[in-house]
Amino acid sequence: MAGSTSKTVYDIFQSMEYGPTSSSTAAAQSWLELHSRSLGLFVDGKFVSPSERQTRVVVDASGQRLGSTVCAEDEDVTKAATSAVSGFKAWSGLSCYQRAKVFQSFGSVLQRHSQCLAELGDLVQTPAPASALIRLAQYYTGWAQLRDTLIPDWTPQGVVAVAVSDDCSLYSLLLKVLPALAVGSAVIVTPGHGTALPVLLVATIFMEAGLPAGTLNVITGKDLSLGIKVAQNPSINFATYAGNKMDGERLTRETAGCGVPVSCSMSASAICPFIVFESADIDSAVDGIIETAFKKKKDCQWVLCVQESVWESCMDRLKVRMAAMKCLPLSAESDRPIVDAAVQEAQQQGAIVIQPCQPPSSLSLYPPTVLSGVAPSCPSVVAPPPGPLLPALSFRTAAEGLTIGNHSPHGLAASIWTEDLILALESVKSLSVGTVWVNSHSVMDPSMCLSGVKDSGNCTDGGREGLFQFLRPRLSSPLPRSPPVSVDYARFGSTASRPVVPGETHAADSAQSPRSYMQFVAGKQCKAESGSSVSILAPDGAVIAYCPDGGRKDVRNAVEAAIKCQPGWRKRSPVARAQSLYSLAESLELRRRDMAMSLLAQTGIQLEEAEMEVELSISRICDWAALCDKEGGGMQSLPQSGSAMSFAEPLGVVGVVLPDGQPLLSLVSLLGAALAAGNAVVMVPSEKHPLPALEFIQVLQSSTLPDGLVSIVTGSRDQLTHALANHNVVQAIWYWGSQEGCQYLQYTCCSPLKNLWLHCLEEREAGKGGRDWAVSHPSLLEEMWRKATQWKSVWIPTA
Repeated sequence: MAGSTSKTVYDIFQSMEYGPTSSSTAAAQSWLELHSRSLGLFVDGKFVSPSERQTRVVVDASGQRLGSTVCAEDEDVTKAATSAVSGFKAWSGLSCYQRAKVFQSFGSVLQRHSQCLAELGDLVQTPAPASALIRLAQYYTGWAQLRDTLIPDWTPQGVVAVAVSDDCSLYSLLLKVLPALAVGSAVIVTPGHGTALPVLLVATIFMEAGLPAGTLNVITGKDLSLGIKVAQNPSINFATYAGNKMDGERLTRETAGCGVPVSCSMSASAICPFIVFESADIDSAVDGIIETAFKKKKDCQWVLCVQESVWESCMDRLKVRMAAMKCLPLSAESDRPIVDAAVQEAQQQGAIVIQPCQPPSSLSLYPPTVLSGVAPSCPSVVAPPPGPLLPALSFRTAAEGLTIGNHSPHGLAASIWTEDLILALESVKSLSVGTVWVNSHSVMDPSMCLSGVKDSGNCTDGGREGLFQFLRPRLSSPLPRSPPVSVDYARFGSTASRPVVPGETHAADSAQSPRSYMQFVAGKQCKAESGSSVSILAPDGAVIAYCPDGGRKDVRNAVEAAIKCQPGWRKRSPVARAQSLYSLAESLELRRRDMAMSLLAQTGIQLEEAEMEVELSISRICDWAALCDKEGGGMQSLPQSGSAMSFAEPLGVVGVVLPDGQPLLSLVSLLGAALAAGNAVVMVPSEKHPLPALEFIQVLQSSTLPDGLVSIVTGSRDQLTHALANHNVVQAIWYWGSQEGCQYLQYTCCSPLKNLWLHCLEEREAGKGGRDWAVSHPSLLEEMWRKATQWKSVWIPTA
């Protein structure tokens, strides 16, 4: 027991040591020997070892050589992409039942080889719990069977690139690979150093289960550069990433302009709050702190926040529990100076260091350490160093504790401890994170959504919602692939608008001067901060009106108004939001004639078409009003005891750069989706057809929407796009514009991370795809609604 037969049960409970575990690695070593400890690339259903390739040595925790992997080159990337295209045709051509049979077989084979996979994960310090991986296979077997039944009218993206950083876990990697395969896509994986050997083994298990050749390819390399090359390949339709923030930003920037959507889960090294309220069961909370903060392999960094009234009690219990704990291994000896420096700095700032023993002379070991009483601004709180360190700070009121919990730029998860149900539910709503564990921590199941908030990601993994990143509506077209264009990122959007010159252009009616419109910010019509205007032209080139030439300051004013208004709009019940949208539809109905005439004057379409677009716009707003209280979420059925809930939340402030086509219908379609979900909106009308949006301001003013919830800023599309992209508070940008604009947004909106929905107008005008806004198909409406929401999961344990 606990490594010694002389210890009593009482001794074990005092030290809380774990019992002995099997250290055998025979199965993993045999598999490595079978491949002569030299693993090639897994392409087209088999291992290939191209000649004259560099290799990368893989070592275990003690530094002993386990084997080597091949470093792929451009030629190998091309072969893998070609194989994946063929694999996608074969795999997507199967019925859901046939794909489900392959997944079911995969689960059985995985269970048979689970010991080998677990041992291999332990050797490379990437734990691969057999039960968790088998549960993954079982869960996505069901979705492979039910995709067409429960998610009709959606089709797989095609070939998906999955890239991960070296510090990503195997579970996080497979949480992207398995759903992509389950919906019918083919996958090319570029694993990190720690996941290379386990995922190669998983690929062979899939082939043994009957997966068509080419459907899953694994190519290894030195670093993330290989994943970037794969994502840039013209055959890739979608790219997704899991790992640390630095590599995620690099992948996003270097794929900008390639026409491939990229989703990121930046969960590695995220900072998560562990909040203990005065109403908590302190003993249980301390047990949870010990288990999650001082694990050998942590997926995230924890910060302990304890209410002042129970601070001393919590610290005393921690000291007792830590007294008999052993030193833990560091990820690398090079981390030791960083850990020592962080502890010394915290001490200099007044923190009390709690350790079971003095740090040993060995650079690879360090004792579990609590930095008690640090300030929220302490570097160990803002950016916790690697190793078994736990910063601990106190707070007075529950509201202050939640504020501290939201202080981090990350938004991965939080663990809250309280016996007060009302406080627990209020904390769940208030914390800006993707997952909240109540009186528990680190509960994982593939049926639970894992969403990133803020810098922790812009996609959802797990659950039904996690499937949609690998799907698109059948009625929509994928982004066309194209090589990046030359963009001066430093000067994008800096070109001033062409000034209005008196007498340069003729008015549509020389007897009447063109009308001067104002933009709409904070619930009021106003001029641009620049004081300048731009001409609005009719199809024949005549000046029919003038509109303000908005810029950065106008966007700033609009966003500030949205920040003040959005929390109140978010807290409104879905029924109340629906009533406000119905009032917007009624206001549009009253101005039906004026809106039709603005469409007629601006676009040159027939009066009947203009009236039909207005009618469709009224109907579309009513659609969103009706959907306000129809999309919610619900309880998840999990194999363990407890209750799990997933529900949608608004993104916050959404910037929308509107398309040129169907200017009124596209405006209300996107506006309705954003408002129905609880967001505030800053809209940039079409630079070519702004008049309908300017007339729509009258509709907004006569509705019951709160002031500041919707702003309309006119002017240069590039200049206003630049302002939205560089505003930290804007959480999402929906963009219809130039290829240069799409590329600029992909390059810029990765720090801080934003949710992007990009469309290239040039391709639509060339007849290569685009949205017909008159089509009111459920899948298209669901796509817009999903672009306006993010998902939060809550886990509450039960006896």
